[in-house]
Amino acid sequence: MSLTIETKVGKKNTLYLPKAVVEATGLKEGERVLLRVNGRTVVLEALEDPLDLALSGEKFASVTPEEVEAMSLEVQRGNVESAP
Repeated sequence: MSLTIETKVGKKNTLYLPKAVVEATGLKEGERVLLRVNGRTVVLEALEDPLDLALSGEKFASVTPEEVEAMSLEVQRGNVESAP
């Protein structure tokens, strides 16, 4: 989807997103965004909440609690062995 809307910079350089932009992106109050600046071009990108992404995002790997424990023990052994 492509959307182009003109808006103005307000007092104290505040930029309010038009309702159409908010609806199109699904942004909600308090969510974080990333601003990229290239010359006079500004790109706003919605950032995914890591916790929401972990809970509801697409899963691409599977690790059991036993595997996590084994990895933890391996790292701990390495830390103990390399300690002065």
